[in-house]
Amino acid sequence: MRAIIQRVAEARVTIAGSVKGAIRNGLLVLLAVEESDTAEDIEWLSGKIVRLRIFNDVSGVMNRSVQEVGGDILLVSQFTLFASTKKGNRPSYSRSARPEIAVPLYEQFIARLAQDLGKPVQTGEFGAHMDVSLTNDGPVTIIVDSKLRE
Repeated sequence: MRAIIQRVAEARVTIAGSVKGAIRNGLLVLLAVEESDTAEDIEWLSGKIVRLRIFNDVSGVMNRSVQEVGGDILLVSQFTLFASTKKGNRPSYSRSARPEIAVPLYEQFIARLAQDLGKPVQTGEFGAHMDVSLTNDGPVTIIVDSKLRE
């Protein structure tokens, strides 16, 4: 699994003109699933996201997690995070899991993330054309990959 994590003052996802999910102060997480992902990837990545210390403490140092600040999470599926531009100019998405594999893992990830966060997670809709808007706070943007464990 690969995630782009953005600290946001606000974020929302709109589908066909209707807001599907929206948050204030928290994290916008764009998530891609690959075929080799397992429950272990879900557990590790969810824990990493919830405990990632990228919110300011009283001294202005990034030393608090989304959980510690009572923030929310908006999770949006984005298969293009596994794009390969190695050959030519048309990206290949062959590392991204097919929907029959990705959807159950995505749904398991939502449940685990909500459990780890201690409250419901807002989401987009898997496979839908979505308009995502955000106010990046900082800006703070971090890329995390469950296979690299960095």
